[in-house]
Amino acid sequence: MLSLRLARPASSLLRSALSKPMMPRMQFAAARFVSTRYSTDHEWVTFDPSTNVGTVGITDYAQKALGDVVFVELPGSGNEVAQGDPIGAVESVKAASDIYAPVSGVVTAINETLSDQPSLLNKAPQGDGWLCKVKLSDPAEFEDLLSAEAYKAHCEGQ
Repeated sequence: MLSLRLARPASSLLRSALSKPMMPRMQFAAARFVSTRYSTDHEWVTFDPSTNVGTVGITDYAQKALGDVVFVELPGSGNEVAQGDPIGAVESVKAASDIYAPVSGVVTAINETLSDQPSLLNKAPQGDGWLCKVKLSDPAEFEDLLSAEAYKAHCEGQ
């Protein structure tokens, strides 16, 4: 006669199966709301309110107007900048142009890749061609900048 032996009694197996949740536990992380705004001087800022840091760069409109960028002068890391003040410069085969701080704060990082590859401003002005990161001293300044729609209208009016 054949006899089956269970390592644990069936009632114990049933209890352990019922005690485990049927669906896996889901964990939620806090959503990060990051948005981008623009200055009338053709700089953009992508602001992360969770860190109070804005990434600054020039717009696609600006890089097209400049042409092939050959040199980028950036602010020093740790420098304090004020909204509207010059923080650097861009030189191209066609012209040279100052870069103005779209927000006030302290420069926490600069894109050192631009010193060797200034053409990144042409290839990816709102991506790998960012200029610097600024810890904002007054986040309200960010809200006063132009939305994407308002910036587009500003460019069409020029």
